[in-house]
Amino acid sequence: MKKCYFLAALAITSACRAVAIASQHDVILNQDSFRFAEQLIGQGHFVADKKGTWSDHQPSPKEENEFIRVHGIAEYAKWHLAIDPRHGENSKARYKFPVGDFTNVDRSALIAIRSRAREYGYSDIENAAANLQRRLEQKASESHARSNSSKLSHRWQSATSLPNAPRPVL
Repeated sequence: MKKCYFLAALAITSACRAVAIASQHDVILNQDSFRFAEQLIGQGHFVADKKGTWSDHQPSPKEENEFIRVHGIAEYAKWHLAIDPRHGENSKARYKFPVGDFTNVDRSALIAIRSRAREYGYSDIENAAANLQRRLEQKASESHARSNSSKLSHRWQSATSLPNAPRPVL
């Protein structure tokens, strides 16, 4: 009899674990959001801030509601890297892991997504956020290099436009 209780308890425990694991993986990558974030980064619509600053930039619930009122839930969804299909399509609760502030993709948001996704075992979402973070950092470094290059070019042009300035040897 004790063996039956033990087996029943083991079966219930296993079933509970299976349900917990399954519910963790109900959240799926929002491919449209990933492509949208890639586009924004490519167009230079990003903030390359420091780790931990997302809480300062993250839209408030009031700002989220206003964004939905003005732009609709479909636009709101594009700013979230994950979908929880257990919630209705017109529900804010359906959309998880915001990538930005409705204007720019935010590097610190991507860092936060990676951390939370890793914590909950959402490896596809963690990998997508890491990919976006790499692209954003690469684009930021390219922009920085271009801006430094144009400053140098501007300085060179300014120096060579002076009437008695020595001409650089090329």
